[in-house]
Amino acid sequence: MSGILTLDDRDDVAILTAPTEIAGKRVATGHKIARHAIAPGAPVRKFGQLIGYASAPIAAGDHVHVHNLSFGDHASTALAGEDLAHAEAAIPRLPACEFQGFHRADGSVGTRNMIALIATVNCSATVIRRAAEEIRASGILDRYDKVDDVVALSHGTGCGMASEGPGWENLQRTLWGHATHPNVGAAVFVGLGCEIMQIARMKAMFGAEEKTRFHGLTIQDNGGTRATIARIVAEVRALLPEVNRIERSPAPVSALTVALQCGGSDGLSGITANPALGLASDMIVGLGGGVILSETPEIYGAEDLLLRRARNDVVAAALRERLKWWEEYTRLNGGSMDNNPSPGNKAGGLTTILEKSLGAVAKAGSTPLEDVLAYGQKVRRRGLSFMDTPGFDPVSATGQIAGGAQIVVFTTGRGSAFGSKPAPTIKLATNDDLMRRMADDMDLGCGDILGGPVSLRDKGRQILDLILATASGQRTRSELLGLGDNEFLPWQIGAVM
Repeated sequence: MSGILTLDDRDDVAILTAPTEIAGKRVATGHKIARHAIAPGAPVRKFGQLIGYASAPIAAGDHVHVHNLSFGDHASTALAGEDLAHAEAAIPRLPACEFQGFHRADGSVGTRNMIALIATVNCSATVIRRAAEEIRASGILDRYDKVDDVVALSHGTGCGMASEGPGWENLQRTLWGHATHPNVGAAVFVGLGCEIMQIARMKAMFGAEEKTRFHGLTIQDNGGTRATIARIVAEVRALLPEVNRIERSPAPVSALTVALQCGGSDGLSGITANPALGLASDMIVGLGGGVILSETPEIYGAEDLLLRRARNDVVAAALRERLKWWEEYTRLNGGSMDNNPSPGNKAGGLTTILEKSLGAVAKAGSTPLEDVLAYGQKVRRRGLSFMDTPGFDPVSATGQIAGGAQIVVFTTGRGSAFGSKPAPTIKLATNDDLMRRMADDMDLGCGDILGGPVSLRDKGRQILDLILATASGQRTRSELLGLGDNEFLPWQIGAVM
């Protein structure tokens, strides 16, 4: 049969590279067909790895999907670091290159220069949004060409929560991570005044001393909603000249951290855009930079690919502990780790979480896993880090940005309207059809890898070049569309009280 792709000689399935009629039914690109007969209960492999078990007899050439393939237990057999030597050899040696960034006093380098209005609690969400709208509508930002935007980062928590524990710690790290982000020239914290998430406590916890960069006020102390909006606007007007003084100047790629994301995935995600992004990730690591893989539920079943290249036993144990926590967390909440893929993922050809995870991990390339981070925790080491986050894209990206990522790269096969601030999002389309349908949303197409003149390595270099251009100020599609104001979504854990 023409129009099929076999990814590994060990595979039981092949991938359709064009829509095909099977048993009188049109089956879309990215779906799977059996390479040979498969008995009920037998394991089924793709990428040379287990993706599930046959739930019914499968004949050669049959469509393999939810009607005859099911999720099942998988056993981790990886030894920590057993492939570390190969992972170290995968770090490319590349000539140095630079981007034009904003150098901060703490040594970090921004790809954007924004003023962040940060709500400490849901009660102050409206005042910061109204203030940001008023500032933008006034036209004053036009006078300050080095200031990219005033962004309002609001959320739905900050009170009615425990004052200690994982949920509180997540929010603390997230708020402080955005206030101190390299892409933020100044931050204004705004609270109600009586909430759990106190500004003074957060500053004391993180040791804030830079008075010109961090500011705080509360609605209760400023006379209510209208008075506080006026105060925020006045504060921003006073900050603009100072924030505008900075100029872009050359910075090494070692100063760059890139967040790796995927959403609305399809059967081609793990074949085109994700592995191409993985090669770009390897190049960034080779240039001394950092990349962050996340979405713990979406590496489930593919964790061995990371454990085998863990830098040491401590890193491997931290990843195993997070996966065990998620198994218990989903069980207690009546869920399952196979709650994913979503209906859209399944329509695109993905059948089980094991299959989806194998494609998702491809974004991380082949270099050593250097660290495992808590949600929103600052990146501690160059190279590949893994951050524990949910699979929900806005929550995951919010944590990665809090950790210091100055750019987000987001692959999608079904389509996405995602954007982020203060770190811009680059979106990669896995297939040509999506690139045509959502041209205004996609920054780069990766469908030309399939049977086309472009190799995975060539596409990886294109992605790297696009990352550096974006880091130097080139606007992404999501920025041009004004996306990112509603995607700040900290991970909430724990009881609402």
